[in-house]
Amino acid sequence: MKEIFKISSLENEKVKFFSKLKKKKYREEEQIFLAEGRKFLDYPEGAKYVLLREDVEGEEERLERFSCPIFSLSKKCFEKITVQENSQGVILFYSYPKLEISKNTKQLIVLDDIQDPGNLGTIIRLVDAVGFSDILLTKHSVDCYNEKVVRSSMGSIFHVHLHVMEKKEIIDYLQAENYHVLVTTLQQDSVEYTEMQLKEKNAFVFGNEGHGVSEEFLELAEQKIIIPISGQAESLNVAMAVGIILFYSRDLKRILE
Repeated sequence: MKEIFKISSLENEKVKFFSKLKKKKYREEEQIFLAEGRKFLDYPEGAKYVLLREDVEGEEERLERFSCPIFSLSKKCFEKITVQENSQGVILFYSYPKLEISKNTKQLIVLDDIQDPGNLGTIIRLVDAVGFSDILLTKHSVDCYNEKVVRSSMGSIFHVHLHVMEKKEIIDYLQAENYHVLVTTLQQDSVEYTEMQLKEKNAFVFGNEGHGVSEEFLELAEQKIIIPISGQAESLNVAMAVGIILFYSRDLKRILE
């Protein structure tokens, strides 16, 4: 049976420490991020702490898989740390993974200043579902360890490698590694995504929800692609666009091989 440490005082130093980690500044300082919900008990690897609200029961079997400290918090202490209105009473903290882009990665996704945490979490989930492994994010994108991103990724954040880089770093990397760059944009010289040309190594660039892809990536593009809209909708949500293009590119790649 795992030892569980009980905390009931709001003045406890651990409570103060955990509460600080709700802010990006402190997450980056400590290199620790928060994941809330019972589903995260399925992911023991990399966990630093497990917090249970005092009324949570029935998780003994899953808790046995954790080697990190486990705490049972009074309701008032838990409320100081939770980021959800109707919490399931389970919070985990994980170390930031230290990852490098694999030289064997043939398909990259580049996100240029994506701002919405729900979009990013869904994109991470899509990238995982399509079987790709790496996402490059520009430094002005939403924090990839924002709790809403983590939650909406539905666990896929543990399967996809996230790399936050300056735009110039990303561009230099794509050029040095000879990636074929495909940029999603509404420009006149864009072709329908079903006409995209793939090579051995491909990088798909998706832009900011309001402003699209920045000029630096447009200049780098070897092919500009668009998803045609037949109805009255002005545009597609960026996560929808990622899903359509990545699943199509996966199937196209299989045909070409």
